[in-house]
Amino acid sequence: MRAIILAAGIGKRLGENHSGPKSLLRFGDRSLLARHIEALRGLNIDHIAVCVGHEAELLRGEVQTIGAHAVTTTLLNPDFREGSVVSLWTMRRYLDSGGDVLVMDADVLCDPGLLARLVKSRHANCFLLDRDFEAGEEPVKLCIRGPHIVEFRKQLAADLRYDFAGESVGFFRFSEGMAVRLARRCQAYVDAGRRNEPYEEAIRDLIMETPADFGFEDITGLPWVEIDFPEDVQRAHREILPRLPA
Repeated sequence: MRAIILAAGIGKRLGENHSGPKSLLRFGDRSLLARHIEALRGLNIDHIAVCVGHEAELLRGEVQTIGAHAVTTTLLNPDFREGSVVSLWTMRRYLDSGGDVLVMDADVLCDPGLLARLVKSRHANCFLLDRDFEAGEEPVKLCIRGPHIVEFRKQLAADLRYDFAGESVGFFRFSEGMAVRLARRCQAYVDAGRRNEPYEEAIRDLIMETPADFGFEDITGLPWVEIDFPEDVQRAHREILPRLPA
């Protein structure tokens, strides 16, 4: 199994006082990127590929500093100001090179147990779902009806029927065959000029085509936060970091 970490974005919603890649934000004695790589190595992930863009050399320097260069490759997305589907498309050869793959947003501070749940899941194609979330336009929602995921989006149709919903963490596991399908779907988005789309739309297409191929792990109660806004940074320091293993 290998992992793809998407870390190319600018992080402009963090405000004027923020500079540098979000994944280099430090919580405790480590950056987000360092924490992810450490957790992945602890789970015996064979290879880690990091999509870089904004201030790419700082990210490459961090990989060297933490001594992860032997197991980590960085690949540049020069169009990092476009939609995140371009970043996932940039990593298509890592999706298409055989075996199961994890895909991760870099801007998440979390308990390493979340990644362990993905790696050990019985679902070949797996999402992480947190039922304890604040409804609104920002969270990417997973809607479940019966055993299946029936929606995966921020905006839900008013007539959508589902049993319950949760927030997607932004970490995914894909089987070899599904990873190939995802690479092709990202290519289709780029070929169609849909370069400003979020990568979630490409994943959603696959769910809508074959919902029975996907499952989820309920990680409600485990500490995590996605870092998008200044208040997320504050919450990460105040609420999440104290609950994480040293």
